[in-house]
This record gives sequence, C-alpha cells and structure tokens, in this order.
Amino acid sequence: MFGSLILSGLILFSSQTALLSSEQISLENRQGNKYINEVFKDNILLNIAYMQRKVTKKEDIDWNDLRRPFVYKFKLFPQKTFAFHEDVFPKYKSTLSITTNAHFNFQEGFKSDGYLMGDGVCHLASLIYWVSKEAGLDAHAPTNHNFAEIAEISKEYGVSIYSMPRFAASNAKQNLYVTNNRQKPVIFEFVYNGETLKLSIYGKLQ
Repeated sequence: MFGSLILSGLILFSSQTALLSSEQISLENRQGNKYINEVFKDNILLNIAYMQRKVTKKEDIDWNDLRRPFVYKFKLFPQKTFAFHEDVFPKYKSTLSITTNAHFNFQEGFKSDGYLMGDGVCHLASLIYWVSKEAGLDAHAPTNHNFAEIAEISKEYGVSIYSMPRFAASNAKQNLYVTNNRQKPVIFEFVYNGETLKLSIYGKLQ
C-alpha cells in the first residue's frame, strides 16, 4: 500500500505521480432518444477499441465484448502529439505519435443514427479536450461543436471531428490535437464501468 496527500489541488502519490485532471460522462446520457443514444454509445466504445488496437477491422468487432467494463491507458511523451485522426496540420506532422486509429465510417463498423455515420465520437473527443485543457496540456480543437449540445460537457470544450478520404485539409480542421508540453510523460487513463466513461491524466512532478 502507498500513502497519498493533497497539495495545491493535486493528488500526489508516493511514486511522485500527480493526478493532473479527471472528468467523466455517462454513456447512458449522450442523447435523449434511447435508440440514438445506443448508437452514440457504441460508436464511442468502438472508437476506444480501435485506439487500443483491440479492433483493427470491422470483422474484429464483438459488441458484447466492447460493452464490458475496461481500463485502458496510453502514455504521451514530452513534445509528442495525440491527434484524433491522422489528417493533421503540417505543424503537428513531426510530433504526431498517437491517434485513435479510426475513420468513423461504415467500413470500420461504425454505426449511423440516420444522420451521420460515426455519430458520438465527437463526445469522446470533447472529453479528451476538456480533461487535457484542465491538465494544462497544449490542447487545440480548431472546430467547435457549437452546432449541437454535448451532454455534460461545456460548449467551450465541444470538438467537431470529421474524417473522409481525399479531404485531408478539411479533416485537419475537424480534428483534436493534444501535445505534451511537460518535461515528463503523461498517462491518459480511460475507465468504463458499464455506464460512465472516466478520463484521468497523470503526470510526474516537474
């Protein structure tokens, strides 16, 4: 067992790792219509499965498995960038190290609510943006999601995501960029308990 203490709003552990920020959203509250909510929820969970490389193609999808609780972590090294998809602005090409490995389309197994294919992934991007900003990381979302509310997330953190073949320039404008501007690596931890999705970012003390 190890002890912990609270200092300046951060939870510090004996390993000198600090919880920089943590927020959560309910995947049962993505949309008021139950059917549409399930589409949003499944697309979010599938997006994380692609990020984990648990799924690499449509044929890998087992919805019962993807809906089970999980913990997933990834490490972002100093001056490296996470982007939601690989079509990025030129300034990020040399620092890009992690994406969600997905394009949110039918070929990859994403679902449609009758309006957009892959609807719901913007909610995941917005959660990442929100927590990254609170953690003090260099987070940039060029296109706000102000055309539609995202439940439980303030409009200032809404992120519009788009990825279509042969539209790299447009795609780059509807992306999310998070660069680790700290001197040490940071850890992104996603925890899904079957109802809520929680993202926490941890970092070593500077």
